[in-house]
Amino acid sequence: MVAASTPAVARVGEVELAYETIGDPERPTVLLIMGLGGYRHYWPDGFCRMLADSGHHVVRFDNRDVGDSTHLADHGPVDIAAVLAGRAAPPYSLEDLADDTVGLIEALGLRSAHLVGMSLGGMIAQSVAIGHPDRIGSLTSFASTTNDPTVGGAQPEAMRALTAAPPTTREGMAEHAVATARVIGSTGFDLDEGWLRDRGRRAFDIGVDPAGLSRQTAAALTARDRTPALRSLRVPTLVVHGAVDPLCDVSGGRATAAAVPDADLMVVDGLGHDLPPGFWPSLVDVVMSIVQRGERRAAGR
Repeated sequence: MVAASTPAVARVGEVELAYETIGDPERPTVLLIMGLGGYRHYWPDGFCRMLADSGHHVVRFDNRDVGDSTHLADHGPVDIAAVLAGRAAPPYSLEDLADDTVGLIEALGLRSAHLVGMSLGGMIAQSVAIGHPDRIGSLTSFASTTNDPTVGGAQPEAMRALTAAPPTTREGMAEHAVATARVIGSTGFDLDEGWLRDRGRRAFDIGVDPAGLSRQTAAALTARDRTPALRSLRVPTLVVHGAVDPLCDVSGGRATAAAVPDADLMVVDGLGHDLPPGFWPSLVDVVMSIVQRGERRAAGR
């Protein structure tokens, strides 16, 4: 087992992206893209090690405006109501976030990578597949949606939990992580409260940026419906969604799978908008399968 490396930084256009790698770089690369306001370590260390041990080179990174990557502080916070009303424009788009991902693939010296995106990360991964099909070996869209406004909706209490003002103390962040998971997390899998508290503390230590979160939110909310473009994809695609996801209804996953030709759909009973340890083996198995399909396709078999 190869341990996680010291976080590195890649210059990608106007931003720098902080990333970590786990596993053998000679193996197929799986690039993990986290969701709204999510740090790279929100992909649990144990899950990443399990994925690496199954024969993959794993890369996790901070999107722009999160963690150790570039924060576009000069833009300030975004008035989401004004953006939705058309009175203001977001400082960047979902396609810009997708271009960041492609830039990281290039910075890693790779022709392509297998993308696994969760929530907003799934939206980014879909956008990469649409705009840069030569850069993606396979697509796994997890707990995400197509931006069709009729699917993938959030329950009000889940949205309130996600958008609540962050605590101002380290231990407050630790307890906030647990409290949020109790609202948006799984009902059929145990929560790892120790890991959640550690996740919150690590986020606090790196730094919390509500203005950056607002900029990411503006990009997500103004993205176009990708359904027509998804119908043109010819990349091996897996869609994974929790049956009880309160933050992105399972209809979002079903719509994604219905739009992409020959996509596989995995709906998981008792899974919410999280990645509990009890689900890791199943997710690793299906990701391994779709990566293998992508590798065979690339080899012309």
